[in-house]
Amino acid sequence: MSRVTVVRIYFTEGDHRLKELFEYLNSEHSVRGVTAYRGILGFGKSGKVHAVGLSEIDLDLPLVLEFFDEPAKVERILAGLGERVKPGHILHWSAEMQ
Repeated sequence: MSRVTVVRIYFTEGDHRLKELFEYLNSEHSVRGVTAYRGILGFGKSGKVHAVGLSEIDLDLPLVLEFFDEPAKVERILAGLGERVKPGHILHWSAEMQ
């Protein structure tokens, strides 16, 4: 087993950040793994609900970008993410990879 740090970045489609963040993690840092999740319902600090309905498609749905890598590498990445992501929208924790 090896120790990794897992990171989740929360934002919405309306932020238009997905491609930029994905490129930052993949091209600039070659992290071990990245997955993007598109939410069907969510709200943040503002309390504004972002939801998909049956008859319409909301183009401002919640997005979560999750990645992991060795702790020292993630610390360097987090320094650069601070310039790209609003404060309070990044979570990270230590995990064991098998």
